[in-house]
Amino acid sequence: MSLLSTENLKIKISNTRVCDELNIECKESEVWGILGRNGKGKTTLLHTLAGLHPIECGGINLQNKNLSGLNRKQIAQQLGILLQQHENSFPCSVLETVITGRHPHISNWQWENKNDYAIAEDALKSVQLSHLANRPINQLSGGERQRVAIATLIAQNPEILLLDEPNSHLDLKYQIQILDYLCHHTKQHQKTILMTLHDLNLAARYCDKLILLLGDGKTLIGNTKELLSEENLFKLYDYPVKRIKSDNQIIFSAY
Repeated sequence: MSLLSTENLKIKISNTRVCDELNIECKESEVWGILGRNGKGKTTLLHTLAGLHPIECGGINLQNKNLSGLNRKQIAQQLGILLQQHENSFPCSVLETVITGRHPHISNWQWENKNDYAIAEDALKSVQLSHLANRPINQLSGGERQRVAIATLIAQNPEILLLDEPNSHLDLKYQIQILDYLCHHTKQHQKTILMTLHDLNLAARYCDKLILLLGDGKTLIGNTKELLSEENLFKLYDYPVKRIKSDNQIIFSAY
């Protein structure tokens, strides 16, 4: 089943053409990656798919319903986005922050119930932050805040997860453990992930399919193993990248 799709999507920001007639179909249990050089529009593409940036032309569908016909609460019940920047204006606790992920599922003027708190506590456990549940959010490190943001998204429990550099600020241990959890959870519960990445080796490890933003609206879309060729990567980064086979795995390294 298609959870997120686009029809001839055109996106532009300032003088940068992000994509021209982009057609994708993200199905249940699929993990998609978006790769490209800085300034080519990876974040803008995610924001557009979430309805946070206007489209120039084309359409976006969530479970076969046009995004433009849904209100923000309806969108948030189906789609969640992890942003690169996390603004915490109020000195609330970690648990109070994570519980906000439940708000799309709560009726107006209702309070969170025991089930919502149980979901939030489980989400904190999944990112190994249960011991900081009562810590003020403004006393956390950058990596801890990133894990809180991921826990908030997990608590929201959307069908579609848009992740903008999910491994940002994270130590190597948490980069692997959290991506392991998110990708396993996605496949187990028939969700879909679309995430921006800089690390080619993480893309090769976790992504089923890729969108390569080449610039000037040009894109390459397809299965990860087929797209990650040295020829395509040179087009993508304007710099040679070597594929190295080691212990039956492919590793990518710049020359």
